[in-house]
Amino acid sequence: MTDDKTTHFGYQEVPVGEKQARVRAVFDSVATRYDIMNDLMSMGIHRLWKRRAIEMAGVRRGQQVLDLAAGTGDLAERFSEIVGPDGAVVMSDINEAMLSQGRARLVDAGRVGNLDYAIANAEALPFADNSFDCVTIGFGLRNVTHKQLALNEMFRVLRPGGRALILEFSHPTIDPLAKAYDLYSFTMLPLMGKLVTGDSDSYRYLAESIRMHPDQETLLSMLEQAGFERCSYQNLTAGVVAIHRGYKL
Repeated sequence: MTDDKTTHFGYQEVPVGEKQARVRAVFDSVATRYDIMNDLMSMGIHRLWKRRAIEMAGVRRGQQVLDLAAGTGDLAERFSEIVGPDGAVVMSDINEAMLSQGRARLVDAGRVGNLDYAIANAEALPFADNSFDCVTIGFGLRNVTHKQLALNEMFRVLRPGGRALILEFSHPTIDPLAKAYDLYSFTMLPLMGKLVTGDSDSYRYLAESIRMHPDQETLLSMLEQAGFERCSYQNLTAGVVAIHRGYKL
């Protein structure tokens, strides 16, 4: 059990003040090989998950989008295409190494003009109330120390009529799949991490962080607690991943 002085870092219980630095160290370690590992770990399926998340986000031309925990910018890149020159996308991450990788990739791809970059903590966003039409966070909420604070902040910076979308690993709904997924996560992921990035510990943490993340119904309740309405979720790959969505009405 954790209290207000401790929190989970994977399966470890650590002082609250240490988690952010530990998470930063994980992503500093894997930043340069992050995209390669995503393809290897998911056998490319992460691209389909992200495509579905973009569809569910419902972003339109001219809108303002905030992409939290943007990493190397998969979601932000597509959003920048959709909103066009009259819209804007803020690509934000607490980890400077990840954000730098993403910015370099998007600049190389010619994605300039409607993309801005911000190093920001999801628990205390440096943006005004009612600033964005859509706020997304893909595979990042599980690394946030105080998840409810992050959801509250997402609600605050959204405009009335806006929506939040959370793409995250979740809890498989089929028992045989859950067992196979556990075996894969705790054996193959650290091994691949060691072979590709030279870092097995970071990928062991990632596997543990998924298990410690709230399940689908719990996260749905947390969205409602933050003030969101019309909240729902969709399981992908039998609950290995879930997309949660809520509206600020």
